[in-house]
Amino acid sequence: MSEIHHHNHTHSHKHTKDVTNRLAKAIGHLQKVKQMVEDGEDCSDVLIQLAAVKSALNNTGKVILKDHLDHCIVHAVEEGNTEMLEEFNAAIDKFIK
Repeated sequence: MSEIHHHNHTHSHKHTKDVTNRLAKAIGHLQKVKQMVEDGEDCSDVLIQLAAVKSALNNTGKVILKDHLDHCIVHAVEEGNTEMLEEFNAAIDKFIK
């Protein structure tokens, strides 16, 4: 089970709306892939569409990482919060896994 960390600042990022829109599109696309599987569509087509979903999620993750770097990490550095930097490194490792 992963730990939930709370920081002493708000998480209002400038790309929140973009991230939520990207996630909504990825969810819709993933539902379509599920329907393709249920309908017995060609496996190659399913794999291509699944790759598109993975790409969309990776790109969304990049936006979140950049937002986190621009907002949270800058804030942590200003405060000398090395714990936050360690958490950020761990998050990158898990995301890139």
